[in-house]
Amino acid sequence: MTKKEYLNQAYYLDKQIKRDLLQLENLKSIADSIPSPCFGEKVKSTRNFDPPFVRTLEKIWQKEEEINVEIAKLLDLKDEIRAVINTLANQDERLVLDYRYLLFHKLEEIAAEMNVSMSSVKRWHQNGIKNLTIPKS
Repeated sequence: MTKKEYLNQAYYLDKQIKRDLLQLENLKSIADSIPSPCFGEKVKSTRNFDPPFVRTLEKIWQKEEEINVEIAKLLDLKDEIRAVINTLANQDERLVLDYRYLLFHKLEEIAAEMNVSMSSVKRWHQNGIKNLTIPKS
């Protein structure tokens, strides 16, 4: 795993959590909707007495549990990445890598936040990556 791949793990996990939250909202809107009545006769070999929204509620609970596990994993991963970044000697390199890989800012946003030029941010980012030592997997 390269240094950038290691640092980007939190970004991709954050994106996965956001996708899961969208799916959860979709499931909740399905559970809140009222199904239309069926006036025809239904014939089934086995009869299910549970209302249709019960299956949706079970999916909601499963998705919420999955999201909670992913959030805990993200928090642990961010702590690990923060500890690795904090080993850098240069404060500017640490700050740029924090903004980039823990707060998910773009380099342009980092330059504006730090009130420095883009070339300085790029230089600090490049040097920070070069000086970083990632833990062995």
